[in-house]
Amino acid sequence: MSSIDLSQFHQVFFEESLEGLDSMENCLLEIDVSHIDRELINTIFRAAHSIKGGSGTFGFTDIAQFTHVIETLLDEIRSDQRGLTQANVELFLQSVDCLRNMLADLQDGRPVDLTQADKLRQQFEGMINEPGQPSTVVAEDEPENLDTQLGGSRWRIKFAPGSDIIQTGNEPYRIIAELHLLGSVETEVDISRLPEFDAIDGEQCYLQWQFLVTGDDIREEQLNEVFEWVRDDSEIEIVCESEVSENAVIEVVQDTHPEPVKHGPSVSAPPPPVASEPKESANEGRPVTSKNAEHASIRVSIDKIDSLINMVGELVITQSMLGELGRDFNMDSLHLLQEGLSQLEHHTRELQENVMRIRMLPISFTFSRMPRLVRDLSSKLGKKVELKLIGENTELDKTVMEKIGDPLVHMVRNSLDHGLESPEQRKAAGKSETGTLTLNAYHHGGNIVIEIIDDGRGIDTEKIRNKAIERELIKPTDELSREQIYQLLFRPGFSTAEQVSDVSGRGVGMDVVKRNIQELNGSIEMESEPGVGSTFKIILPLTLAILDGQLFKLGSETYILPLVSIVESIQIKPSNMNLVAGSVDVFRLRHEYVPVIKLAEVFDVSTGTRDTAEGLLVVVEGDNKKVALLVDDLLGQQQVVIKSLESNYQRVDGISGATILGDGTVALILDVPGIIKMSGIKLSASGSAFIDKGKQSAA
Repeated sequence: MSSIDLSQFHQVFFEESLEGLDSMENCLLEIDVSHIDRELINTIFRAAHSIKGGSGTFGFTDIAQFTHVIETLLDEIRSDQRGLTQANVELFLQSVDCLRNMLADLQDGRPVDLTQADKLRQQFEGMINEPGQPSTVVAEDEPENLDTQLGGSRWRIKFAPGSDIIQTGNEPYRIIAELHLLGSVETEVDISRLPEFDAIDGEQCYLQWQFLVTGDDIREEQLNEVFEWVRDDSEIEIVCESEVSENAVIEVVQDTHPEPVKHGPSVSAPPPPVASEPKESANEGRPVTSKNAEHASIRVSIDKIDSLINMVGELVITQSMLGELGRDFNMDSLHLLQEGLSQLEHHTRELQENVMRIRMLPISFTFSRMPRLVRDLSSKLGKKVELKLIGENTELDKTVMEKIGDPLVHMVRNSLDHGLESPEQRKAAGKSETGTLTLNAYHHGGNIVIEIIDDGRGIDTEKIRNKAIERELIKPTDELSREQIYQLLFRPGFSTAEQVSDVSGRGVGMDVVKRNIQELNGSIEMESEPGVGSTFKIILPLTLAILDGQLFKLGSETYILPLVSIVESIQIKPSNMNLVAGSVDVFRLRHEYVPVIKLAEVFDVSTGTRDTAEGLLVVVEGDNKKVALLVDDLLGQQQVVIKSLESNYQRVDGISGATILGDGTVALILDVPGIIKMSGIKLSASGSAFIDKGKQSAA
């Protein structure tokens, strides 16, 4: 019989298992041990059971065995054999983390690290066999009778699956693997239904099995759960041999076929799927799912698919109309052609938006990590914190969401450690002992805004300033605005923490946060009021695939600036130009001086404008610095599809990507922070400009 290659379904298993772990974690965080919600316990149990069954199906027995011991304790709790304690909850949460790590090992093609799982398994077994609780340990003075020692756990099972069981997605060897998790299994295979070789259908099941399962206190409901997914299509008999007579049938689930199963010659069953032992060859033959983008998947609502299909239909209609015009075109039909092209443009734009919407996911996928993080860290820091999540259904691109997760965790950790006070400090300040941390997401224009708000102590600007002077980042004579002082927090290695902890205060994090956000073409802003609290605002594009850009001319080439980076465009007035440091042009823009970068010099474009008396200035902001770019001419605004220059060619300083324009020419997309670095112009903390001669000559 031909076998199905299950490796193609590995990624689906990983995704569903991670969703199950998220569900377990959320339920565990909701549980109140003094008033147990039985539905929460059942939800946790079902998630663990699904993970165990799926891992057994795919031969990931390490995960199946570990999940089985979790399921055992959960089953005792939900059947009221024992109460739920806070220690149980903590252990379940640790097991969720452990399973995530084990799944990550499998996804990356690494041998599963069982160190943590073995330690947790010992703790689970200790709880299950805890004195004063129902125990599976047999007293030493009990008689040496096998049935007594096994607590009546000797079961004979007849399993005759329906012939189409494989077509319904149920593999018989998954059943066998799950039985092996319960105890020792002796197996006989009945091949009496097997047809002649030329009549065998690879998608039909012809075999039947008899199992003798023995183990410690195996219960009827555990066996029922093993066959839960196949009971409607199979004939199943389960007999408890050690408690009733050999012929007593505990459960019979009749198949649609009335004939009894006939036993033919018995042959030895193939061994069940075994655990993937850590071997040097463990990576061979296993898909490295997390490293191969082609295996990544995303769940899409049917409404989005229907909308997409509808738009494709509209495009087909427009294409047919234009085709008819092309076959019999004359000047009298010009208005029809223009109308058709207008419709084509409209439908193409809608199709593009619908396709992009398919990649959109609610930010709740990222926010869901925060309750556990806040719970653990607040407990560790001895703080009382209430977490509020607002705008969880706000959607953004899957890629953006994946990359913003870690920076958001950094921000939350800093708010918990530095922002919110201890209960004693809050009480002394006249506040509630419980601090509030709010995560708020919403759409604004073509961007998504994520706010991290706390009602803590606020930011002490004087403390930051003194620390910056101490580290020689600024001079004592520098006059800094509040915003400029805030920006010092994002300098590499900067920290005001008096003591280094494993939560924060090591000077690592905020500069990385800022860099990661800028790599997403985003920005970060902050506001703070001493004694009231702080707000960090992350502004990101909804997608990384489409860009609203400003086209401009430099020499004979066309370049693009992201609209999100542009402050304004102005005609140069010679009276507003000044020269500082002997070589840096600055432009007076109302009440501030903005350094001018001549792009023709940066990119060495011989035909580009170098004279500030000519051309136009485009004022842009990048890396929280404002500069003016000297260009030849502005051509207009356009939405463009971003193509990676690095993957198609190589990384180029000052260029973030490229696109193909309507006339077929390639236009480079400028990276504003990179341009500022290439130019050699720096802005001091006080806002004055100077030039790095070494960088300028290198450019």
